[in-house]
Amino acid sequence: MSIPSSIFREYDIRGIYNKELNEQSVKLIGYHLGKKIGKGKVVSIGYDARSHSPILRDYLTSGLNAAGCTVLDMGMVATPVNYFSNYQKIEDLHPTSLDGIVGAQHPTASIMITGSHNPSEYNGFKITLDKTPFFGKDIYALGDAIITDQERIIPDDTKKIDINVKTPYINFMVKEFSHLKGLDKKIVIDCGNGVADTVITDIFDALELNYTGLYCEPDGTFPNHHPDPSVEKNLADVKTALEKEGDIAFAYDGDADRIAVLTHKHNIKGDQMALLYAMKMENPTVIGEVKCSQVMYDELEKRGAKAIMYKTGHSNLKVKMKEANADLACEVSGHIFFKHRYFGYDDAIYATLRMLELIADGIDLDKEIEALPQVFSTEELKVETTEEEKFAIIDQVKELLKNPPKDFPTILNIIDVDGVRINFEKGWGLVRASNTTPVLVTRFESTDAALAKAYELKVNQLIKTAKSSL
Repeated sequence: MSIPSSIFREYDIRGIYNKELNEQSVKLIGYHLGKKIGKGKVVSIGYDARSHSPILRDYLTSGLNAAGCTVLDMGMVATPVNYFSNYQKIEDLHPTSLDGIVGAQHPTASIMITGSHNPSEYNGFKITLDKTPFFGKDIYALGDAIITDQERIIPDDTKKIDINVKTPYINFMVKEFSHLKGLDKKIVIDCGNGVADTVITDIFDALELNYTGLYCEPDGTFPNHHPDPSVEKNLADVKTALEKEGDIAFAYDGDADRIAVLTHKHNIKGDQMALLYAMKMENPTVIGEVKCSQVMYDELEKRGAKAIMYKTGHSNLKVKMKEANADLACEVSGHIFFKHRYFGYDDAIYATLRMLELIADGIDLDKEIEALPQVFSTEELKVETTEEEKFAIIDQVKELLKNPPKDFPTILNIIDVDGVRINFEKGWGLVRASNTTPVLVTRFESTDAALAKAYELKVNQLIKTAKSSL
């Protein structure tokens, strides 16, 4: 069975276990990735709670070994723990001396085997090389090389060195947030049967925090609810628990790199979180994606911060953070990236502790959210299309906007860093092609609810015209 090019995506490699991600394709991914990383280099691997993740780990290891890499295995971990391994000395991750086995001081690369918040039959690989995301054209080039070489047979070779990244990660968090010890707040966490609780309750216990944990046991079938905290219905149980016995609640996606923050009054979105976190930073540079509210950008600038709008996607934002030497970045969906006091990647567990730190400092989250200018925003609205047409439609929309219909709202300017964000007199509309699915993503915001709907209507008419002209 041939290897489909569709598994090689903008931010990662993702597909259905045993169909697209099988022994042949995953061994080849390991082999060609290993060739890219370099013979003799060290790669650390971790995996999520899905039952097939350890199987994929073995296939991947065989490919990496065939390419001459040394494989370090950290077992089941959260994605941010996997990222954390890139910044640790190898000798600190292994109980005995590795002299003569590993010549490097730090891992050259890390690979996280995870399907994130996708259904349980999916899995995938998030790759970091030299502390930088491996994505976009690099993943597509890797895919081309694999498809060209798909007849190659790679023998089983699961030789690896077990390492412990969880303990240094837990110790780092406990030390960094020792001032939270015994915080007098009732905390509710919903791990969604993902991997957040491979570390989070150990950290909370060491800090003597008062918490209630829901669905902490890792279970890749996700028996209680889908592990995507950006979808409101998945928060029903944590909201009930918060109502009964909590002051603040947090929920996590399947691999714990995305967070939801809930108070009794608000579900605080990622762009609002960025405003809260930035309060304790001096003149920070903050990067947001194109879906973030204009309120975030305006308020940051008003407070003396530098705000940058950039492309959606965790890999894009990490690279842009490094380029701009930014302190913080966010996505509306709950990816929060801290360079301020941290390493510059998205970590929902670290973001939890930074939010608790704000509360400990006396910041009233509800009061801060309610003081922001009121706007009316739609959720992400998806327009079904095809992989072949989605970018062509965006190009056509851009053409149509050069001479828009007479009844189209007045355009102030257009930002095309990722799709098309059209700024109107009292709000904005966004159309962008998803990098992971065959859909267009739209979002609309205005200071007036009726106007937000009007923007939605007019932009959707434009999309329809663009589609019909292809």
